[in-house]
Amino acid sequence: MIIGDVHGCLEMLKRLMEKIDYRPERDSLILLGDYIDRGPEAMGVVEYILSLSRLSTDVHCLIGNHEALFLDYLEGRDRRSFILNGGTTTLQSYHAARGAAVDQLVPDMHMNFYKSLKVYIELEDYLVVHAGFRPNLAIDKQPLMEMIWIRDPFIFSDYDFGKRVIFGHTPFYEPFVMSNKIGLDTGAVYGNKLTCLDLPELRFHSVGP
Repeated sequence: MIIGDVHGCLEMLKRLMEKIDYRPERDSLILLGDYIDRGPEAMGVVEYILSLSRLSTDVHCLIGNHEALFLDYLEGRDRRSFILNGGTTTLQSYHAARGAAVDQLVPDMHMNFYKSLKVYIELEDYLVVHAGFRPNLAIDKQPLMEMIWIRDPFIFSDYDFGKRVIFGHTPFYEPFVMSNKIGLDTGAVYGNKLTCLDLPELRFHSVGP
C-alpha cells in the first residue's frame, strides 16, 4: 500500500488508514513524502506515522521536498525557502505542542525520523519516489534534487525507467496514470482527497476532506 502527499492532514490520513483496513502484521506500507507544511497538523502526522512504525518493520517513508526544506531550516541553511513553501503551519504545529524555541522545537524522535527518510524504493515491478526521475539518466545517477523536486520533464515523458514509477509531489485531481508512471498526490491539502494505491491489484482508495 502506497500513500500520497499528506501535508499535515492528519484526520484524512487516519480515515484513509481505516478505509484500506491496514493490518501491520499483513501489509507493507510506503508513504511518498511531504508529511508536513501547508496543512495544520504536521507534528501529529509524523507522530502517527511513528506509531505505525512501532507496529511493523514494513513501514517505509520517503523524503519529500518539504522534509528536505525543513531540515535545511532547522540546520540554518535556508530558512526563507521553507517559510515560502508553507512551512509556517509546521512551525505552528510544533510550537503549539512544545512551546519551545526553534532549536528545541522538534523532538529527537522526529529529528531521527526526518534524517532517516529514504530517497527512493525499488520494488519487484516498481520504482517509488517522491517527485520523479530525470529521463535518460540512470537511477543510481539521479541527484537528490531531481528526485524530490522534478515536475514537467518527468511527468510529460514517456521514457522507460526500467520499472513503472510511482510518485507524489505534483497534485492531480485524480490519480495520474500512464504506462510508465502513476502519480498519487491528489491534493489533500488543497481541499481534494488523499489517495492510496493498493498493490499488486492496482486499486485506488481515497478519502476527501
